[in-house]
Amino acid sequence: MARRYFGTDGIRGKVGDAPITPDFVLRLGYAAGKVLAGADRWAQTGTRPTVLIGKDTRVSGYMLEAALESGFSAAGVDVMLAGPMPTPGVAYLTRALRLAAGVVISASHNPYYDNGIKFFSADGNKLPDEIEHKIEEQLDKPLACASSEQLGKARRLDDAAGRYIEFCKSTFPAAFDLHGMKLVVDCAHGAAYDIAPHVFHELGAEVIPIGVAPNGFNINDGVGATAPDALVRAVRANRADFGIALDGDADRVQVVDSTGRLYNGDELLYVLVKDRVATDGKVEGAVGTLMTNMAVEVALRRAGVKFVRAAVGDRYVLEQLHEHGWQLGAEGSGHILSLDRHSTGDGIVSSLLVLAAMKRSGKSLHQLLDGVTLFPQKLINVRMKPGADWKGSDAIRHAIADAERALDDKGRVLIRASGTEPVLRVMVEAEHERDASKHAEAIAAVVKQATA
Repeated sequence: MARRYFGTDGIRGKVGDAPITPDFVLRLGYAAGKVLAGADRWAQTGTRPTVLIGKDTRVSGYMLEAALESGFSAAGVDVMLAGPMPTPGVAYLTRALRLAAGVVISASHNPYYDNGIKFFSADGNKLPDEIEHKIEEQLDKPLACASSEQLGKARRLDDAAGRYIEFCKSTFPAAFDLHGMKLVVDCAHGAAYDIAPHVFHELGAEVIPIGVAPNGFNINDGVGATAPDALVRAVRANRADFGIALDGDADRVQVVDSTGRLYNGDELLYVLVKDRVATDGKVEGAVGTLMTNMAVEVALRRAGVKFVRAAVGDRYVLEQLHEHGWQLGAEGSGHILSLDRHSTGDGIVSSLLVLAAMKRSGKSLHQLLDGVTLFPQKLINVRMKPGADWKGSDAIRHAIADAERALDDKGRVLIRASGTEPVLRVMVEAEHERDASKHAEAIAAVVKQATA
């Protein structure tokens, strides 16, 4: 059954437009509460379930938090309020406190006028599809407030930030510290603004924080993982050893070395896999996405590590990791999964793992990536007529086959439709930039003609 509201990462949209409205979010809280309260764990014990609500720094978070809290209370579910809290922090606290679920009010890397709702199950993972379907089915039913004696209560979790800070620090080897290291930490004016700087400072680093003055409207605005130029400038201006940029909800990371060189999630995945091989002796496999640079795949296979591509989205990377029983996966955007450290992507934890790899090896990031030169990628977005049958086009099929034949095993072609607009994304990757551009432009021209 197709989901009507839940996407690959919860429910997201522009505030004030359905479904990101206070009335819908209230009903969503009620529906989720009814599904949770009916779960065997609570129904059999007769105890009241409790959910944790965290949020990023968008001004709309106040409104949506109040609506969610009301919906859960009406369904007879207790609520803990964490305030501004990274998405992975909510996942951790939900698991650590043995709660029924965690909820994050965030639109991640989107502008301030968007917002969204993400759910985590009791074990800190994203909700299974069947639970999301049950919530959507419950949304079709009338909202019937519980009797007064059964209403849920709400309280603030005052030590939420401190608990999460200690968890992050625990993922860094006890034998190491960050004394003598100068770090620029860019929090994107987002959920980690009062958390991430403390983590690195308490581990011994000199921390230069930027993007730590949220006003409700400036989240991700010219700072953070989606705008890393601010980090590059700050690292150079402060002559820092390293720079770390998080996005609005701190589940993705980009890093910069002392020269101002930016490293993306593909490269960081390679570094973490190689570090794990050096410490554990073997890593069976790792997961990337359809967009992961081919150079990383080639380098991992050369090191004896299997590599599997998932659909774009950390949800799908996680599914592949569970299916294969592996631990490490990533997206180029900076979502990095290390399942022996956390159940979900965590920008702070991922950056600590990278720093630990550098400490352990005594090498810089540039040295750790010796021999891995990213293949040039050419991406062209081609607008097409809504509903155009591009998959059934012989002309497009032949154009792709021609390019793949010419590239042989020294490149690849990826064609995928946008999930939000009538656009076909044509991506060609090759050892040489001229080849990537030539084949991408040739395929794009055929696509444009075939889907007009």
